[in-house]
Amino acid sequence: MSAASTTFPLQERDIPTHWVNLVPDLPEPPLPPLHPGTLEPAGPDDLAAIFPPAIIAQEVSGEPDVELPEQVREAYKLWRPTPLFRARRLERALDTPAHIYVKYEGVSPAGSHKPNSAVAQAYENAQAGVRKLTTETGAGQWGSSLAFACSLFGLECEVWMVGSSYDQKPYRRSMMQTWGASVHRSPSQLTDAGRAQAAHASGSLGIAISEAVEVAARDPAANYSLGSVLNHVCLHQTVIGQEAIAQLELAGEAPDVVVGCVGGGSNFAGLAFPFIRRVLRDGARTRFLAAEPAACPTLTRGAYRYDFGDTVGLTPLMPMYTLGHDFVPPPVHSGGLRYHGDSPLVSALVRAGIVEARAFRQNDAFAAALQFARTEGIVPGPEPAHAIRATVEEALAAREAGEPRVILLGLSGHGHFDLSAYDAYLAGELEDPEFSEADMDAALARLPQAPAIG
Repeated sequence: MSAASTTFPLQERDIPTHWVNLVPDLPEPPLPPLHPGTLEPAGPDDLAAIFPPAIIAQEVSGEPDVELPEQVREAYKLWRPTPLFRARRLERALDTPAHIYVKYEGVSPAGSHKPNSAVAQAYENAQAGVRKLTTETGAGQWGSSLAFACSLFGLECEVWMVGSSYDQKPYRRSMMQTWGASVHRSPSQLTDAGRAQAAHASGSLGIAISEAVEVAARDPAANYSLGSVLNHVCLHQTVIGQEAIAQLELAGEAPDVVVGCVGGGSNFAGLAFPFIRRVLRDGARTRFLAAEPAACPTLTRGAYRYDFGDTVGLTPLMPMYTLGHDFVPPPVHSGGLRYHGDSPLVSALVRAGIVEARAFRQNDAFAAALQFARTEGIVPGPEPAHAIRATVEEALAAREAGEPRVILLGLSGHGHFDLSAYDAYLAGELEDPEFSEADMDAALARLPQAPAIG
């Protein structure tokens, strides 16, 4: 490619044929999930009530590469490969010697990275004869993606949407319904879990997960589908990083730092894991920066403990950074980042010092998003706005140091359904809620008596 190139396109034939499974490359074997009743290590049979066999096999796989089913790869062709471009206008605005490359997932039908896993999960459930999938959604990107994927494979889809996002983003609801899904505000009156959490009207991802898992567990024709956190979801997203490696090779560059936002961890894992493999196997000198909201700072201020993935305690306990499973974050607009815990794999990498985490205030993230929109033209979602803020800081640090730096930014989705938040920011009325240490301490005190992590 020319040194002056801005875009670095791939062809359909360049869509990866395998997902990257980072588990065999980790410095230490991952800790096992624990059964919620016995607190003993949970095995594949414990997942069979809500997941199909192929997804369970992917969740526990020790193979370094897992083959994509051809039908999934064929569906990926609707939007993959996704663009990688150099943000030259942002570079000039920042007066930085850094080269900023953006891997943009907002071109998918749902407008984010989430269909990469939704299509894979819907396909395997359809192959297993499942009739319906239940799920939760925060900002609505995952619910939209699963609704889209279910429409491809003839499945029903039922979504519990976090209450604050249900109110803030009505057109995300319309999008899900357009693809045939039914959408409920969470906490709802439809489940025991929802009724028990009725006092928390703004909701949380943990509550919505409890509702969706409860419905799937009691319906033999239904399964549950999770949009982040678990190993198989991170696995599915690694098509992002593999494409980015090929595109940066076209640019003749390699990243000094890879930046992504983290809520549950799937977007960050998808971009970073293929590059982390290069660090662990080949000694590549790349830094990894996970950006999260200061109002829900799991990686930067959470405890590394075993905790439930949901609020009520229906899921296995996972080793992760957590604020406590019944912690209800403030209703910031980055609904996809309002989760009390994180992917066990991402948490282990932070614990090992391979990934650095930083937290950013909501208004600071929106300021960076506005600068990005006014230079590069894309209106970012509130979630990747945090990663943009981190990227701007890295680019300014390169300027101060007077050194070139190659930065790879994961732009996980657009903000076309988030314009009410931009409206509030432009009017100077966007709230900037504080993280409550006292609320977190109270939530951590209620953690189950699981084995301590050394």
